[in-house]
Amino acid sequence: MLGRVLLGLSGSERMRNLVERAPISRGIVARFIAGDETADVVRAAADLASAGLTATIDHLGEDTLDRAQAERVADAYVELLAGLRDAGLTEVAEVSVKLSAVGQALPGDGEKIALDNAREICRAAADAGTTVTLDMEDHTTTDSTLAIAAELRGDFPSTGIALQTYLYRTEDDCRRLSGSGSRVRLCKGAYDEPVDVAYQDKADVDRSYVRCMKILLGGQGYPLIATHDPRLIEIAGSLAARYRREQGTYEYQMLYGVRPDEQRRLTQAGETVRVYVPYGHEWYGYMMRRLAERPANVMFFLRALASKR
Repeated sequence: MLGRVLLGLSGSERMRNLVERAPISRGIVARFIAGDETADVVRAAADLASAGLTATIDHLGEDTLDRAQAERVADAYVELLAGLRDAGLTEVAEVSVKLSAVGQALPGDGEKIALDNAREICRAAADAGTTVTLDMEDHTTTDSTLAIAAELRGDFPSTGIALQTYLYRTEDDCRRLSGSGSRVRLCKGAYDEPVDVAYQDKADVDRSYVRCMKILLGGQGYPLIATHDPRLIEIAGSLAARYRREQGTYEYQMLYGVRPDEQRRLTQAGETVRVYVPYGHEWYGYMMRRLAERPANVMFFLRALASKR
């Protein structure tokens, strides 16, 4: 219940102002966010690479309602990709993009604006020697995001897409996207979705995750297994063996600051592990969703926040 409350508060301007002013916030944010600037996240990616980990980097920001801001976000990604190239990191680091951050939610031709901005980012990624994965957001954007991904893959075939197993539709989407050359990030989902489109019970979401893993690992694409759940990680390993998947034909993905010991354990076992690394000033919505996923973090943060008011 507390987690659902936090998800609701992720869109609250009043709570955002309170959290951003609280001195305790920055210390907690540093656990999940690599920093504010490009140089900060490039250093974080280099640190991960030195530990044998790969990275996918997200410039934080979503629900952009201003075209100029959407273009600034695209420019920030181009700058980031240049920084990764100059640091020699593009073989081990890619970028993740929320289409709402690059204009998808703009009235009228928002989808076209998002496509144009995403195409610019994909072109910069290709020039730098890496690629892009499109994040999935709330269910109202799913069809638009999949359509934009299909357009981008025409020119940039390695463009990845995230799918969320709490949505009823995701098994069918996995079947459509399990072919050769496809890159699909499978995650549970982190938005507060209604019962008519999404499973509400954790066990149902987990069962859906396993069914979707079977489709992707049994397919011809490159699955990105994004979970911190020990049981699902174990099942993923078993399914990889069942479908005779060699290490390097799939990967695990985990969030920056979450289960770093498990990230290292999998890497030492020969698995490819990619860490989702967010950075930037617009960290509030992202952080609230991360807290909502882990009740212990929620309680710690709220107690600390209350003590500093």
